[in-house]
Amino acid sequence: MRFAVFALVAAASATEEVRKFVHPDAPCRKVSAEPKVENVREPLQHVEDLPEQWIWNDVDGVNYLTNLRNQHVPSYCGSCWAHAATSAMSDRIKIARKAAWPDINIAPQVLISCSGDDGCHGGEAFNAFEWMNKNDISDETCAIYRARGHDNGEKCSDQIKCDNCAPGEGCWAQNNYKVYNTDEYGKVSGEQAMMQEIYQRGPIACGIAVPAALENYTSGIYEDKTGDMNIVHDISIVGYGVENGTKYWTVRNSWGTHFGESGFVRVIRGVNNIAIESDCAWATVKDTWTEDKRHNMNETTEQVTEAKPITPPKKSASKPCRVSKATFTNGERRPAVHSWEELSASDLPKAWDWGNVNGTNYLSWNKNQHIPQYCGSCWAQGTTSSLADRFNIKLGNQNPTPVGLNAQVIVNCGAGGSCEGGNPGGVYEYAYEHGIPDSSCEQYVAKDPEYVACTAIDRCKDCTWPPCPVGQTCQENCWAVEHKSYYVSDFYSLSGADRMKAEIYKHGPISCGIEATDKFEAYTGGIYSEHLLWPQINHEIAVVGWGVDEASGKEYWLGRNSWGTYWGESGFFKMEMGRGDLGITEDCTAGLPTFTPNSMETEFIQ
Repeated sequence: MRFAVFALVAAASATEEVRKFVHPDAPCRKVSAEPKVENVREPLQHVEDLPEQWIWNDVDGVNYLTNLRNQHVPSYCGSCWAHAATSAMSDRIKIARKAAWPDINIAPQVLISCSGDDGCHGGEAFNAFEWMNKNDISDETCAIYRARGHDNGEKCSDQIKCDNCAPGEGCWAQNNYKVYNTDEYGKVSGEQAMMQEIYQRGPIACGIAVPAALENYTSGIYEDKTGDMNIVHDISIVGYGVENGTKYWTVRNSWGTHFGESGFVRVIRGVNNIAIESDCAWATVKDTWTEDKRHNMNETTEQVTEAKPITPPKKSASKPCRVSKATFTNGERRPAVHSWEELSASDLPKAWDWGNVNGTNYLSWNKNQHIPQYCGSCWAQGTTSSLADRFNIKLGNQNPTPVGLNAQVIVNCGAGGSCEGGNPGGVYEYAYEHGIPDSSCEQYVAKDPEYVACTAIDRCKDCTWPPCPVGQTCQENCWAVEHKSYYVSDFYSLSGADRMKAEIYKHGPISCGIEATDKFEAYTGGIYSEHLLWPQINHEIAVVGWGVDEASGKEYWLGRNSWGTYWGESGFFKMEMGRGDLGITEDCTAGLPTFTPNSMETEFIQ
């Protein structure tokens, strides 16, 4: 299995404790006493001579795994069953789509609020697959994880299934959002049958016991010696292999990347250790993406337990989330040679898209800055997304799961601004000085901290039992944990089409300011153009490439927004180059990724 090498950061002050995992014995997986009814039309055909090693993050150099999550933030929730099911389903969608842009990350929040299991008090992955066969489910940009279910404050509603919010207007149930479903589903057990299912169709979800030693696992092939076979937890198995003659399963957990081997654990295979070969579930996926299947609430007859408004405001407020020109407090830190000093316009291709470089997608997943409540964090989203892309490029897509950087940490630490708006320069300076944790360290809650302290627990945390009651935050049950951080070695501003193209082509996506108008907010697809005499920058996006329309010959920028996949073209847009570009070429920023911490004493270049 592939694991990148990163800097490990304690990130704690002398007075703040950094703890390792201490998870409770309370189960997040509940084994149903009822017999399971499978939905299988054709039995899986046996494949002779399975390969000795098969891991879905490296199949002929292609990574088919989706993002890795942490079920325990912002507070404890026993939702392992929902995470295992949605992670395996997301992977299988990526496999079916041949890892093409964009990654689709199915939302566990919908399951813990709307399915028949016990929400944050436990459930079963098989039941989740069955529910998603009979009901539509959305992605993470519709239904962000809240670590609360129908059992502790987040009852099922149209708004839980897909949410949107605006400044001064509150939130509403978003209509016409993308939906997904399982097709066939069933149970599988035993080493050989599990290997066949994983190899032929993709990751599966399995129940396991959780001995105390597993909670503090750091690396290697795990083997329990206590004989614990009490299934209390669900995980996804993404592959299998052999190391020095010892067979193992490659298991993705949902305790964050700070657990184990970048969030994974290898468990000895073939002896049913920790009951891992006893009770597994699988599901195939329906193709809802080719025809862009949408959920229309005006036509649905589906019942929910809590009514929520589904009518959006007629016009969202125009409060800016990007304030002032990109600035750096201590000046830029420029590389010895800029990309545009090495590459001229004639050196560059006619079109370039980091979402499809010879069939490989290097882009990190989509985000939605506006949920679960409105937060003007575009300045943090466009920058962290662009940097995450650059790490995927730097790693050659060889990270165990796609890199995602944590915008909530940027807000928690006031690294350029707040939910009332900010400046992207502060994000790059923070990445240079401190490094940015990945997205599994803190859940995006779209909220400013009560006060900006940027202590260890504001950067990466874990939380323990019990699930948080309604009206409480339960932060007394959380603590700071050690984590990996992602840095930049240099950071700088740029402008102009030629410089932007050279920078994007050589190093990866950049973050840029635009004037987001009412017309732009209503964009649904195609090449966008709106001429403004003097664009007033009020929003930050990422530019991931450029292209040329074959019919009209128009050049355009490829951009990523942070308003969810129901906006634009799966959250992305095309912007005409030139007069109608909303100022996209005027104010951009970029940073060069590195895994090495930088000295605070390094002199900045003014």
